[in-house]
Amino acid sequence: MKLTDYFNVLLKDTVNLGQVKLDSLDSRVEAVYKALKADEQIGHLILGKTPQGSWAHKTIINPVGSNEFDADFMLDMSENPDWADDPEKYIEEVYAALHRHSTYGNMPHSRKCRCVRVVYANSMHLDIVPHLNLADGREVIVNRDDNAWELTDPQGFTDWMKSKDALAKGNLRKVIRLMKYLRDHKNSFTGTRSILLTTLLGEQVTELRTLLDPGYYSDVPTTLLHLVKDLDAWLQARPIKPSIPDPSGSGITFDHRWEQSTYSYFRDRIHVHAAEIEEAYEEENKERSIQLWQDIFGDGFKAPATSSSSAKFPAAAPAAASTVGRSGRAG
Repeated sequence: MKLTDYFNVLLKDTVNLGQVKLDSLDSRVEAVYKALKADEQIGHLILGKTPQGSWAHKTIINPVGSNEFDADFMLDMSENPDWADDPEKYIEEVYAALHRHSTYGNMPHSRKCRCVRVVYANSMHLDIVPHLNLADGREVIVNRDDNAWELTDPQGFTDWMKSKDALAKGNLRKVIRLMKYLRDHKNSFTGTRSILLTTLLGEQVTELRTLLDPGYYSDVPTTLLHLVKDLDAWLQARPIKPSIPDPSGSGITFDHRWEQSTYSYFRDRIHVHAAEIEEAYEEENKERSIQLWQDIFGDGFKAPATSSSSAKFPAAAPAAASTVGRSGRAG
């Protein structure tokens, strides 16, 4: 059974990153940006900031258990001619600016391949990605490991996501969140980066599907069923790791994000999950269908709370002498 209202509860209460955390993310990004912008050594190079990755694509999820959630933002910078032959200098200098700051210098912070990471205790980490539009027309980020530029088109990817999500009636992003949660909740297809999962699921959304069946992406469970089955069919036809181009048209691929062994494991796990999802969706007995969905997504898959059960405190019992009926609503 579809049990669409159960999926709404799962997304709202378990999978989606809550508004409090989103507000905290906004404020922390703004604070880090202001600190870097005010830095005497690199502040003049900083032009702006742009959400990146799952935050920009609206596929960010609540972490499982006590794990951190993570978010990325592009730190838009202008070129420094003195660093023309030394791209890693942009990451090094952003790290140095944080290191000398009175607040961030005392927080865990580190240099990664493409970003500088700041870790907030028991909650989240923030990845700061230096991003430039070079004079020769290239839009780039830094690969610190290779001390080289990497082509990128973050806005192009975001625009691609928006178009695919619109074609899927707003359900693609929700399905991506569900599949990311499944990965993390069950430790399934671990090692598959979110950018790969997002790209592969998004590429399954096609206009032809909607022409053949207008209800193909009609709701969350139906979209989940179809996207995972379509992805499974695509993967089963490709036992050898295929090339995954960046759908923004930047000209790069995401092939370096996984190995053949990681791909094979992902391919096998999607095959299993496609069968599990189809069984839960097609099951006509409601209680059995609920159990099957819970076997996939856990106890967060549950019915919407009624007005009486969702109240923080139960309504007081009526006095024994009273003959007036009560609605059961908490006051």
